[in-house]
Amino acid sequence: MTATLRRPKKSKRPRFSAKKGLPALRLLLLILCGALLGIKVYLANANSLVGEKLPMPFGTGAAVVLSGSMEPTFSQGDLIIVNKADSFAEGDIVVFGQNGSLVVHRIVDMDGEMVTTRGDANNTNDQPIPVSSLRGRVSFWIPGLGHVVSLLKTPIGTISLLAAAIALVEIPFRRKKQQDDEERRKIIEEIKRLKDQN
Repeated sequence: MTATLRRPKKSKRPRFSAKKGLPALRLLLLILCGALLGIKVYLANANSLVGEKLPMPFGTGAAVVLSGSMEPTFSQGDLIIVNKADSFAEGDIVVFGQNGSLVVHRIVDMDGEMVTTRGDANNTNDQPIPVSSLRGRVSFWIPGLGHVVSLLKTPIGTISLLAAAIALVEIPFRRKKQQDDEERRKIIEEIKRLKDQN
């Protein structure tokens, strides 16, 4: 009597499907569009209603670098993230208001309650300002992202973002509706065919 060995059956692994990943990606993009629109509305209201150039909810704000005075540390079009701070030290990159606009420079000297700053690319120091004028310290920056933020602030950018959000909702809805209509049509045709046979 001979025994035959049977190979164990390979278990089927669940395979990743692109169709299953698309709804999650769509949802993520929709959340991103909604968040960007919400931030845009918040910043617009903070600037126009309160006159706040750098709103800092929860102690954090973001701004776009508009000049090259801090080259090579960061460049025009970089996005900077600013955090409120209780104390500052020489070498900190800080944000302060000057003549109705924001300035991002490095602290080069501190004398009591007065601070002297200078852009990394500049040869001369700025006029000393009180420490109380400093809005916050730059914690990090994202190269080039400021260009995207600036584009989103324009009417064309806002309309494009809204159109993308609508498309992310509407296109899948229409496709699903077409599939449902097609399945319904096939079922009706099959019922009709069965009735005709009887």
